[in-house]
Amino acid sequence: MTMQTNAVFEPGSTVGIIGGGQLGRMSAMAAAKLGYRVHILNPAPTSPAIEVSASATAGSYDDPAALEEFASRCDVITFEFENISAAGLSLLAKHRPVRPAGEILRVSQDRILEKTCLAEAGIALAPWKAVSGPQDLKSLEELGFPLILKTTRFGYDGKGQFRVESAEALSALTDLPYPLVAEKMIDFQRELSVMVVRGIDGTVRCFDTVENRHRDGILDVTLAPARIMPDVAEEAQAIAMKIAMELDLVGIMGVELFHGADGQLLVNEIAPRPHNSGHWTMDACLIDQFEMHIRAVTGLPLPPARRHSDAVMHNLVGPEDMARVAGILATDGASLHLYGKREARPGRKMGHVNTIFPRGALPGELALEGLLPPRG
Repeated sequence: MTMQTNAVFEPGSTVGIIGGGQLGRMSAMAAAKLGYRVHILNPAPTSPAIEVSASATAGSYDDPAALEEFASRCDVITFEFENISAAGLSLLAKHRPVRPAGEILRVSQDRILEKTCLAEAGIALAPWKAVSGPQDLKSLEELGFPLILKTTRFGYDGKGQFRVESAEALSALTDLPYPLVAEKMIDFQRELSVMVVRGIDGTVRCFDTVENRHRDGILDVTLAPARIMPDVAEEAQAIAMKIAMELDLVGIMGVELFHGADGQLLVNEIAPRPHNSGHWTMDACLIDQFEMHIRAVTGLPLPPARRHSDAVMHNLVGPEDMARVAGILATDGASLHLYGKREARPGRKMGHVNTIFPRGALPGELALEGLLPPRG
């Protein structure tokens, strides 16, 4: 029988984190700050999160023996990314509280289910269609072009996406990894996101709405706060809070949105975990996204998500950005966060840099370009 409990786990308890990447690493560091021990489940015996945690289980996310061993070492369980086994979470939930619940993970893992659930909750989305096979391609012309095809599962950082510019290009497509979701490309002013956290008592907090800019399909820069009117920022937060309550979230969640050219806000996707676009909180907020997540998961009180400074977050991706580290370390005002990954492969997130400014003093576009040493 799946455990449903609002138990509070005091400091000194063990938080289990499924996944050993950088989000698990930063979550583990936040947990340690609050006096918790962290136990990691990860397929490999070493990882960025394991390096900073008290203990770990090496095993597959769907191996019952590894899962039971992991559960026996934890008091409460969470996860750091979505590409894990929902069935495994169901098994874990028979032994320990899992927060966020496995049902939320199941929704966020499948783009069709995610969009269906959001639409049923009255959340505005870009026009979309499910594509179960080649027979569905012709009907996509109703959406209009350009459109984008996305794999329903295991897509991130631009992976598993196919831009289609015309009916001719659509008819020429072969060997697609069905099922897919087709989305009409939106004419938008900017991409926004909100980190929302909900506790076991129903308390909901939102960090400020931020603007995200991408490079090669990967988040490159986050501006906190977003350069938008206050009513738009508040509307984005209200949407995020509505989703959190509809899903009965316990923990933190990233909500990505498009700010359309017509002013409308459309939700792109959700991620029930700490999120890359929330990394700015590590230096611009007294309580950052990772501590908020740990507080929610363990049942501790959730303080207001206050920003004391404006911030610019730059991702460090692959060997090109790692070559900038020496210069970044010598840059006044740059707060460097490296993830401990041993190999800097192209497209791999290696760390990030936060630069903070007094509230209301976020730099203009020209100044943004000169904050860090240039790429070679």
